[in-house]
Formats: sequence, structure tokens, C-alpha cells
Amino acid sequence: MSQRADDTHSRERILVAATDLFAERGYDATSTRAIADAVGLNIATVAYHVGSKPQLYREVMRRAHEAQRTVVLDALKHLESTDPTPAATRAGLIDFVDAYLAFCLEHREVPALWMRRWLSEGKDLIEFESDLAGPLIAEVAGAVRTALSRAGIGADVDVEMLVFTIVWTAHSFAQAGIIDAAGDRVPTDDAPTLDRFRDHLHTVIDRMIPTPG
Repeated sequence: MSQRADDTHSRERILVAATDLFAERGYDATSTRAIADAVGLNIATVAYHVGSKPQLYREVMRRAHEAQRTVVLDALKHLESTDPTPAATRAGLIDFVDAYLAFCLEHREVPALWMRRWLSEGKDLIEFESDLAGPLIAEVAGAVRTALSRAGIGADVDVEMLVFTIVWTAHSFAQAGIIDAAGDRVPTDDAPTLDRFRDHLHTVIDRMIPTPG
């Protein structure tokens, strides 16, 4: 393996380990030493490949955002291509919700990273909300509002709050599943529970955006 390929491989290993640790422990509780130990390198080598801890965290969050943004924009393209009828638009919104939930379940580290941000982890690094999350939320809300307007439905819907409701619940479910009546945690890989949660999200769309008449 060439030196350049070896450097790329080491950098990727560090980023993967850092992503897992930041998602599991949060920014403040994850030391550079812990990341170095996770990949069997020393701190100086980690710094050589990825820079300081804030620089590493920025790269982890950027990569998480890009993965999230790719899925979201693909789903928006599908929504924008639907027929401008109430039924097709609501079906397109449900497909959007399903795609986002599937992403959260497949890449649990991404909602975990953002939920850590909600708890003010790495609060001194504020650019993630202004540069990444905020613009994406605005783009989604704008596309949903346009789709609803084309179909002549949802004029009274607070679209931003609807988007946040889906994000909050999908992130939380992906991380924790649900607690049943006996107080036991039911994980997201329990098929009936997943179906029940997905149906609930569909109901949110149906109730928030009823068919005219």
C-alpha cells in the first residue's frame, strides 16, 4: 500500500471511530485519546491525519450532514415529480417520511449526533446549525410548501413545525424505540413496533393535511 493510500485509510478509520464515539458519548465527553485508542494510534498520529478535536468534530458533522442531505434531496425530487393532486401529494409526503425514517434507522449515528447537538454538546461550535441544519430545514419546508400549494391543500399547515415533528420523532425512535406497558424497551428492529411507528407517522401526515371536502 502506498503512503498516500495508507494515510487515506488511517484517516477514514479515525473518522469512523470518532463518529461512533461522538454519537455515543457526545463531543464534550470524547477525548482525542479515546479516539486514538479506538483505532490503535497515538494522539500525534491522529492529529496528523485529522487535526485538532474541533477540526475532527467538524468533519464528522459535515459528513453526517452530507449523508442526510443526499437522502433528503433525493426524496424531495420524488415529491416534486408527483402529480399536483391532493392524493398524489399526500402519498409523496408519506414516501418522503418513509425515506427519512429508513435513513435514521440505517445510519443511527446521524440522529444520535444531532440529538447530542440538541443537548448543547460542543456548544461553542455553533456553525452546524447556521450553515448546515438551518438551510436544509428551510429547503425541505420550502419544497413541501410548494408541493402543498400546487395541490391546493395544507394552506393552514405550519410546515416548519410539521418538518420538525417528523425529525424529532424519527430521531428519537431510531435511538430508543418505545417503552411498552411493562416498562420494557422495545427496539426498532421489532417488526410490529416499527410498522406501528411508521403508521403513526403516516397518520400525522393524514391528520395535518386532510383531503379537501
